[in-house]
Amino acid sequence: MEYTDLETCEKDWADLGIEFKALETLNKEYIAKLEEVGELQAKCLKELNHQRYRLSVIKRSLKRVRNADQEKVDTLEKDFMRRKAQLYEMEQSLPKQNGTYLKIILGNVNVSILNKNDKFKYKDEYEKFKLILSVIGFVLAVINLVVNVRALELAFMFLLVWYYCTLTIRESILKVNGSRIKGWWRLHHFISTVLAGVLLIWPNTKAWYEFRTQFMWFNVYISLVQYLQFRYQQGVLYRLKALGERHNMDITIEGFHSWMWRGLSFLLPFLYMGYLYQLYNAYALYHLCYHPEATWQVPVLSILFLALFLGNTVTTSMVIPQKLREKVKLNVRFTRQDKGSRNSSNMGSRQSSVPTAISSKGNAPSPTSESASSKERNEPSCEASDGGLVMPEKNLGRRTTAVSAQSDQPSSEVDSDENKGFISAPEKNPVGDGNKKLL
Repeated sequence: MEYTDLETCEKDWADLGIEFKALETLNKEYIAKLEEVGELQAKCLKELNHQRYRLSVIKRSLKRVRNADQEKVDTLEKDFMRRKAQLYEMEQSLPKQNGTYLKIILGNVNVSILNKNDKFKYKDEYEKFKLILSVIGFVLAVINLVVNVRALELAFMFLLVWYYCTLTIRESILKVNGSRIKGWWRLHHFISTVLAGVLLIWPNTKAWYEFRTQFMWFNVYISLVQYLQFRYQQGVLYRLKALGERHNMDITIEGFHSWMWRGLSFLLPFLYMGYLYQLYNAYALYHLCYHPEATWQVPVLSILFLALFLGNTVTTSMVIPQKLREKVKLNVRFTRQDKGSRNSSNMGSRQSSVPTAISSKGNAPSPTSESASSKERNEPSCEASDGGLVMPEKNLGRRTTAVSAQSDQPSSEVDSDENKGFISAPEKNPVGDGNKKLL
């Protein structure tokens, strides 16, 4: 809204000056808080390093102790694992230094994301970025199957180079912010970058045209598999995030729950077919090495495709049994926890009810008041009987249902592997994030 006279403008300017002074004060307070946060971050990092150093000293000392009580040693080792997981959780809220690759690309710029919601948003954008590029790659591959235009071929190859270069940078930022993507999947994207670069400079010869159609169909298939992976992974990550069981920067998932296998069992055959397609590409390129117009790009590409096949197959095959073992361990652990909680709850209910049943006047409390007090404690009510305490059948059935429901729920992971408690530690995608690729 504009003013029509000078006096109104001067009055509004004066009011704006008062607001500016308040803003200036707020900004100074903000800067002071930033400096205070920086000092607290430095102190926390120092204390974290001190804790880790002291833990390592104690752990080394335990190995040298002779004739020690093995039970106490086992208890200390469990406490060490728990403390490491706690220190890891604290570390997620503190800035980290960039890795060597990020230092080369970006310099010593701080890329740490300290807010959990911002971390999840960045991870979500990362997944959407891969999906969008997969769709674009699918369209270009189909067009190249229909028409034979060199400019479109080069555009597609350049897209692959840019995609994988960008992916390596984004994944490095994710790793700085706590993601535990397996080393192979990161290496996979570096190899794919080199492979796409070699394809880009492959001369327009007859050898290329003999491989061209096969390569375009391969990219069509991989784009479809990547879409299936995106749908599966997004569903897992959002569900685990809703359950509060996984870190926002998870890319892969180690430690499956039963409901994860329904989608994974559908996805795995498509993944292995993609790996076999990579082996077929390596085989076809190997035979093209004897082509009269074959250049040095042909054997190099054959070796790169073979490396991708071996790395993907071995890594995926090793991860799945590991997840199965973790799933069994989690089931056993929660079965024990259910038994322990049931016994402790029964003991607690008896201890709390016996004193109440025997009042100072020798009168038993009314069933109504006893039931009300039990509801406040969220425990099943108990009634006084001639020989002791008897749990009503109605409440017993309710208790049994509650226990069974608890045991059916997916368990949160405590082990410090890669799951996230944020995992504590397990990783991102049941089979690895690196499977999502155009190549």
